[in-house]
Amino acid sequence: MRVVQKAGEIAGLSIKTFLIGLLGILLFGIYLGILIYGENSLTVLDHLKTKKEALIYKKKALKAENRRLQKEYFELKQLEPSEN
Repeated sequence: MRVVQKAGEIAGLSIKTFLIGLLGILLFGIYLGILIYGENSLTVLDHLKTKKEALIYKKKALKAENRRLQKEYFELKQLEPSEN
C-alpha cells in the first residue's frame, strides 16, 4: 500500500488530468444551471404551460359570456318594432 503520493498528483491523478476533469464537471454544472434556470429552461416551459391553461380557461369564460350577451342582444332586437 502506497502511503505517500508522488509530487504533482491529486487523488491518484496527474494535475493535468485532475484540472481537465474539474473543468468538465464545472462546465457540465453550468450547462445544467442554464438548462434548469436559463431563458429557454424547464422553469420557463412550466410557466408557459400554466399560462396556456389560464388562457384556455379565460377563452372558455369569454365564449360563454359572448353567448349570453348575444342571446340578450337578439332578445332585445326582437322587442324593437320592425321598420316597414
